[in-house]
Amino acid sequence: MARPLYPQAQRDGATENLFGYPVSDPYRWLEASADPLVRAWAAQQDELFSAHRGEWPDTERWRSVIEELSTFGVSDPPLVRGSLMFIAEQLREDEQRRLVVVDGMGDRRVLVDPVELDPSGRTRLYTWWPSREGDRVAVQLEVAERPASDIVVLDTRTGKVTDGPLPRACNTSLAWLPGGDAFYYVSRVPDEELEPEDQRLHRRVLLHRIGFPPESDLVVFGGADAPDCYYGLTAGADGRHLAITVSDGPAPHNDVWIAELTEPAAPRFVKTVDGRSTQARVLPRFLPDGDLLLVTDYQAPCGRICTASRHDTDPSAWRTLVPEDPRAPLDDCLVLDDPALPKPLLLVARARHGVSTFTAHDLADGRPLGTVPLPGVGVASSLQTEVPRGRHLWFSYCDAATPATVYRYDAATGDVAPEVTCAAIRPDSTIRSRTIRYPAGDGTEITLFLFMPSEEFDGPRPALLHGYGSFGMAMRPLFSPMAAAWVKAGGIHAVACVRGGGEEGQDWHDAGRGPYKRRAISDFNDAASWLVRTGLTTPGQLASYGMSGGGLLVTAAAMQRPDLYAAVIADGPLCDMVRYERFGLGGTWTEEFGTSAEPEQLQWLLAYSPYHHVTPGTDYPAFLLAGAVTDLLTGEAHVTKMCAALQYATSGDRPVLLRREPESAHAGSCASKERALAADILTFAGKYTGLSLGTPCESAADHPGG
Repeated sequence: MARPLYPQAQRDGATENLFGYPVSDPYRWLEASADPLVRAWAAQQDELFSAHRGEWPDTERWRSVIEELSTFGVSDPPLVRGSLMFIAEQLREDEQRRLVVVDGMGDRRVLVDPVELDPSGRTRLYTWWPSREGDRVAVQLEVAERPASDIVVLDTRTGKVTDGPLPRACNTSLAWLPGGDAFYYVSRVPDEELEPEDQRLHRRVLLHRIGFPPESDLVVFGGADAPDCYYGLTAGADGRHLAITVSDGPAPHNDVWIAELTEPAAPRFVKTVDGRSTQARVLPRFLPDGDLLLVTDYQAPCGRICTASRHDTDPSAWRTLVPEDPRAPLDDCLVLDDPALPKPLLLVARARHGVSTFTAHDLADGRPLGTVPLPGVGVASSLQTEVPRGRHLWFSYCDAATPATVYRYDAATGDVAPEVTCAAIRPDSTIRSRTIRYPAGDGTEITLFLFMPSEEFDGPRPALLHGYGSFGMAMRPLFSPMAAAWVKAGGIHAVACVRGGGEEGQDWHDAGRGPYKRRAISDFNDAASWLVRTGLTTPGQLASYGMSGGGLLVTAAAMQRPDLYAAVIADGPLCDMVRYERFGLGGTWTEEFGTSAEPEQLQWLLAYSPYHHVTPGTDYPAFLLAGAVTDLLTGEAHVTKMCAALQYATSGDRPVLLRREPESAHAGSCASKERALAADILTFAGKYTGLSLGTPCESAADHPGG
């Protein structure tokens, strides 16, 4: 195969002197996405990708398999308010989820169908918050390529919009007050009040009263002194207290402020937790008596549950209700306090090497009362109960062979059964999973999930290795249509729980962030080496895939060990870690990665930044760099600059391709676009590892990298 003819990309001599270090940046001109030269180059890349895709024989077959394996109906637990259930439903023919309400008789009504509002499919149902009484619901829709979206309030009985829109509510939090006549929410400062091109968050907490224009909403918290803060809102069930969590971007610690709501328009806040002092996450919830239930990793990296007076400002006054389990990080907890129960319960969800467990505790003293049976050995998530007083627990369950299914636990009877309003899905008997522990280079044991065909086999097979390793996000043995399709074609799908994630608690996250980010990358390459060393695959049959922070992981790993991989797929990755703060929301992520504005931290970034480790004359794996044309989260310059650098540098004949998605968002597209992307990823990975839907076990030529 001849080396592809790539669009010409000028290499200029741009070198920036940062604290005495010359940092080369030959493709900085590609950052100006609106420049005609950049647009012309990008259009040529689109043509190159289309030409290659046109020669792929299996794309439509992969897409058909993915559609067959996708979950349809309801996969997330309902929000229950009074006798009403609010659920998100997506059927096979739907481009987007729609919001449905189910009454006590089981009758269903569609409240919001985004496709009716926008037939192009660019508008999606982002989130929704029913009032405590259930007669109103605040709904946020997200439109691709727009930096913020509006909130509207619907009358649950009629489905009609009765209030709003409230503008600039990007990734907001919302807390209704009892009675449903007002709520607190988070909104960005109007653009006209900011400096041009200011991309900081500039969020504030506002009080909105139903029926009043948004211009009259009152700012109750936040301001110009905290331009990059995230806010989370929690109101007490009786409406007498409000808690606000404040974090600097996705930092692994936060403040907690508590206010008495004697006057909702002018709450008086007291700082009860100082995140800089505790260096911990603290998530507050109000107990019926107004005191606090605190879920925290303070002095407990795997998490514990405490109770505290809302007036306590010293963590030493917290009382441990459920202690830390160092071998099973805390996932979530939920209080059931319906009067029908003998006593109020605290249900606790933990994850031991990625597998969920539920235990029930006495809310008064934390005493264990037993376990809650789960449908299998898998992942239970998204715990929900009735509001304001709960008797039932709803949760979503899945494993490698079972798509997400909603279950209901009745605390009065102890019964666990599929929720009758949601279809139950049988596991796929052709997929089996294993959890193993492999040694990293420094001897640390890392968890690896393996999904494989159920029949026994000898010899290596094409493998797809996935990872993330940032922001403390835990990888789990979840069902994925893309992974299931790969396995059903005869391949192995592997998920590496590298440091930098949250699989083993906060210490695991700390061990792979900031100055230690290279550990996450080395852990991933060690997973690839283990797969090869054990004979499960070969370098010529191994592809890697990651998205966003996972795209950074797989791209950096391939720069360090290009010989290990036949193909690399990075979707919306971070690649230029010297300038990542200038793109999208990168400026809020310095707690995770560091900043190039500090000499020592610049060295952390340069040690692994993929764009700065591209080496001319290297036989790189086949590369597919995917991303939204307008990526408001990471910025689109990462994929364009990395693509140009790799196309210039690679000495081999395997292609470097750029797949751009218009009218889309970072990690958010309509169903048809998501399936098309998944099909392209599998076709690309299959082509360069030798996995075909027609001949599942044929392998590519077995040379380093395929």
